[in-house]
Amino acid sequence: MTIASLDVSPASKTMGAIIAGEDLSRQLAAAATEMIKQAFRDRHVLVFREQKLNQEQMYSIASVFGEVEQHSVQQANGTKWDAVHCITNLDARGRPAERPATSSTYFWHTDKSFLQVPALLTMLHAVELPPAGGDTEFADMTAAYQALPDPMKKSLAGLKAVQSLEYMRRHTGSAPATEEDIATAPPVSHPLVRTHPETGAKSLYIGMYSSYIEGMPDNEGNRLLQDLLAHATQERFIYRHAWKPGDLVLWDNRCLLHRASKNYEMAKYRRVLMRVVVRGSIPN
Repeated sequence: MTIASLDVSPASKTMGAIIAGEDLSRQLAAAATEMIKQAFRDRHVLVFREQKLNQEQMYSIASVFGEVEQHSVQQANGTKWDAVHCITNLDARGRPAERPATSSTYFWHTDKSFLQVPALLTMLHAVELPPAGGDTEFADMTAAYQALPDPMKKSLAGLKAVQSLEYMRRHTGSAPATEEDIATAPPVSHPLVRTHPETGAKSLYIGMYSSYIEGMPDNEGNRLLQDLLAHATQERFIYRHAWKPGDLVLWDNRCLLHRASKNYEMAKYRRVLMRVVVRGSIPN
């Protein structure tokens, strides 16, 4: 379909849209900006092909959607990300690695759910790619919730899961959270089912930061979290994005899970993506 000057085509049957004909390095007209926001609300993942952007331009585009996140949690090497930074498969010497420092990116998650105010949007721009593979997968949490039996939906109403950076670091084998990390981002409770602030749709709010369910025995709560994740990441709910050079991809963390795929020779080929995150609102 065409929305005014924008050529928008579905990326998959489940979600996503590919938008052609826009050079995002230039300032967008107000009408085009509103159309992009509409496509974002409707399709949740937007793909802009053949972009060439620097850090300042990435920051500017992200600012259209809200406040850009300033990162405070330490990485494995003790540094903290800039607002616009790179996600890579490189080791400390800048070489491709089978197990990069940001290994948690290969687990299903929604960005910043361990914060009181989690992420609204994440944006990635392809800088360097392997010849093939290195895909990013997205799982539709609204469709997953809608597919649950009504008795299950009723049983989930009012439940809250504790989202924990410390738990995630242990669960994924990442560098342990420091005392400063824990003080900066202590565990926080969020609804297991959240309501999208713009569309009103209900979505599962789960992933690698979900440590336990409040008021439920650990074994029972962990089993429920595992069952929900298995349900929500079935193939029928997934859009798999195969990266092309210059791709800019942005997605809605309020209703999606995502993860990177290891479907390439990680120790041989470089994968470098520029990243920026937009702060959202408290889930309810």
